[in-house]
Amino acid sequence: MLALVTALLVIFEFNLNPAIQIAVPFAQAKGTSNQLNPQSLVEQGQKLYEAGDYTQAVKILQQAIEAFQASGDQLGQAMALSNLALVVKQLGQIQTSYNYITKSLAILQTNRNVKTRNFASLQVLAQTLEIEGSLLLELGRTQQALDSWKQAVRIYTQLGDEVGRVRSSINLAQAEQTLGLYRQAQTNLEQLVDSVVKQPDSVIKITLLRSLGDVLQLVGELDKSEEVLQKSHALAQKLRSPDQLAATLLSLGNIHRALGNRANEQLNTFSEERLTPLQCRISNAQHPISREASGAYQQAVQYYEQAATLAKSPVGQIQAKLNQLSVLLEMHNWSQARLLSADIQPRLNQLPVNQTAIFTRINLAQNLVCFKQATNADIPGWREIAQNFATAIKQARSIGDQRSEAYALGALGALYLETKDLANAQKLSEQALKIAQSMQLADIAYLWQWQLGYILKITGDIQGAIAYYDQAYKTLQSLRNDLVALNPDIQFSFRDNVEPVYRQYVDLLLLPENRASGIVKNQQPTNNKQLTTNQKNLQQARDVIEALQFTELENFFREACLRPVPKQIDEVVDKTDTTAAVIYPIILKDRLEIILKLPTESNLYHYTTNQRANEIEKDLEKLQYFLTQPDRINLVKKISGKVYNWLIQPLENKLKNKNIKTLVFVLDGSLRNIPMAVLYDQQDQKFLIQKYAIAIAPGLQLIDPKPLQKRTFNALTAGVSKERKIEGRTFSPLTHVEVELETIQSAIPKTEELLNQTFTPKNVQNQMQAVPYTVVHIATHGLFSSNAEKTFILTWNQLLKVKDFDKLLRLGNSSQSRAIELLVLSACQTALGDKRATLGLAGIAVRAGARSTLATLWSVDDESTAVLMSKFYDELENPTLTKADALRRAQLSLLESDGIPYLWAPYVLVGNWL
Repeated sequence: MLALVTALLVIFEFNLNPAIQIAVPFAQAKGTSNQLNPQSLVEQGQKLYEAGDYTQAVKILQQAIEAFQASGDQLGQAMALSNLALVVKQLGQIQTSYNYITKSLAILQTNRNVKTRNFASLQVLAQTLEIEGSLLLELGRTQQALDSWKQAVRIYTQLGDEVGRVRSSINLAQAEQTLGLYRQAQTNLEQLVDSVVKQPDSVIKITLLRSLGDVLQLVGELDKSEEVLQKSHALAQKLRSPDQLAATLLSLGNIHRALGNRANEQLNTFSEERLTPLQCRISNAQHPISREASGAYQQAVQYYEQAATLAKSPVGQIQAKLNQLSVLLEMHNWSQARLLSADIQPRLNQLPVNQTAIFTRINLAQNLVCFKQATNADIPGWREIAQNFATAIKQARSIGDQRSEAYALGALGALYLETKDLANAQKLSEQALKIAQSMQLADIAYLWQWQLGYILKITGDIQGAIAYYDQAYKTLQSLRNDLVALNPDIQFSFRDNVEPVYRQYVDLLLLPENRASGIVKNQQPTNNKQLTTNQKNLQQARDVIEALQFTELENFFREACLRPVPKQIDEVVDKTDTTAAVIYPIILKDRLEIILKLPTESNLYHYTTNQRANEIEKDLEKLQYFLTQPDRINLVKKISGKVYNWLIQPLENKLKNKNIKTLVFVLDGSLRNIPMAVLYDQQDQKFLIQKYAIAIAPGLQLIDPKPLQKRTFNALTAGVSKERKIEGRTFSPLTHVEVELETIQSAIPKTEELLNQTFTPKNVQNQMQAVPYTVVHIATHGLFSSNAEKTFILTWNQLLKVKDFDKLLRLGNSSQSRAIELLVLSACQTALGDKRATLGLAGIAVRAGARSTLATLWSVDDESTAVLMSKFYDELENPTLTKADALRRAQLSLLESDGIPYLWAPYVLVGNWL
């Protein structure tokens, strides 16, 4: 909710601009018509800047520039131009500001060799480069911004200006984040903290710690982020700096809000989907709030209240109150939210007109929209909310701030959409999009492309809607690296701000041809019916869903993932394994779509089942629970039979006619929490694993899939069999782990074992660097979660997080020729109550660089695991069998001896099944 607006406010604060420059050492101008020398004018401009009176500051600085020019003082003129650029930037006139910086640098260019410059000219150049960097970043020229800040860092280092060096380095880290280099930004800031830790306490040290804390939040390390922010908080208290204390309290509030959002999102997979950019998820008053989320939100409110009390600047006070307001709405605390919004509104009218004030007003208006949607109360009225948007548009135009104008126009259009005035909604959205595109504001453009697509959809122009959704999709793809950085302040809601665009686009693409062309409207598909859909649309729908899943993984890791050299899955089933079929279930709000790819056939097949997403989710949630209860086999068969009828029954004839032996699933939503092996054919009274080998593909591409070279097997095995107490958690003993690892050693003679005390990250790292293992088998407790920080495996001495695990396995196999063939994680489980927990498994599978990953979705009796793994490796020795075949035979051996899905069903093979 409100992700983009808050982002704009915070990015503005995060780019630490130098204070307005006052260059004392150079010659003063002689007099001017107003009897003030140019240096005095600069000082006067600084006071106006600090007071927030930017319009008057512009006039004074323009006089200073004329005076410096008249006196022939080029350095003074360059300095004043840079100051003017800084002030104009605060008005939101980014291009005009950049033009001033360009003029300043052109003057300074006359002596660009920094070795021959004096201290004063170097100081001006460094500060000018700082401002240039912040402007380039806002103009989307991130690499150039990076270069400007690097040059500024070098000059400040040469000058011995530690404050300037640290400030520019912090901005440098912001540019790295915008490029998707979140971990690099984290590393650089951590090194910067180490370099200044022994220096005297200062405001810049407080700021540096806060910046590192904010970056740690961005990458999802919330616990570590809070630890760093508490240090910033303590230092701000020590130095008695109210503004710095308020800023750090604001960041601490954001941490706890992020924790609350995360706890809430783990409870929901396909709750009410956000239909438009301004529709709030809290509009569903039945939206559950967990105890964990409620506690985090209450802590956030306390931090925001303290920040508002301590902040000296009016905008700092309002920002804290706005963040508090949005949390109160999440908590459904309507009475407090009403009082707080009434307090904020008159404060807004006291702010000077600049970009920060405009987006602050938009932020309030959007919170009021959410309040209205959630409560349907008379107060606030739509007219009052619209007036805030209209005022924002007027103010943006008055200062030439097209970014604010583009956003406010689209937001007002959304308000008209909410009140069913589609004509004005479309007109305003088109105006907003035109400005956003002309200014290359991709992060705003996709919102109004999405909104226009939705407007055209509900007016019946399906082809027009598809065109706009396609634009929004392509814009989001271009923003891939920036999706996380769109909102450094409050955790970016992927589910609210990104996922709906992909799903709504696929929804339109998969409409039957007669509906998509607009010939027949409101036709409901019947259950399990094959419908005629354009082949181009089917291909595009698959690509869009894959892009969604990959982007979701990047959001999970909070960093841009590097794509390996992939191979299209279609090519594998057409040329390498012609007995495999690929099934793509796609869960949409009102139906389940299934796309089938058969070997050697260019056309895709498409089926629709008229099951609503919330009904599907309820059944899958029940099935997931019953699978972990050994005595609920009849209920498992009943519900898994329904899922079989949705996914497999419509395809059966085509699968039989093609003599298909392996089913490869590219799963969506909560289907990822269910092992497909357990789907039950009630007519034949067989589980799916009794009919087919099964594999899961994380997307439409695989990492260089090849059949397993049995003769070159070598393995690294590791495990923990004893009880361990780590990080306040107790892990029970796994008494059969030793037997499990011994059976692998019997099957694969070239095996190195790390058991108990020897299973440490350092030992794994040493082994992976020394030997190119084809198989890595780890038998230990582990947890898959939608939270990367809670996805781990247990080693002897620590909980190894997924991000560190990835680095560990990649060290010794950086080239494709040395890729791990098979990664096995036994005794792991998905997090209870986390509907997106299998993101953790998908994350490990993709990041580990293994061609195949075999894992368990829930923890089972480790004796049965040892038996299954022994059988799996025995079967793997058969040169005629694929990995999927070997796993099927191992599962069937358990099924035939016991029959309880709890024991044989949790094993899933992800990736290359060959």
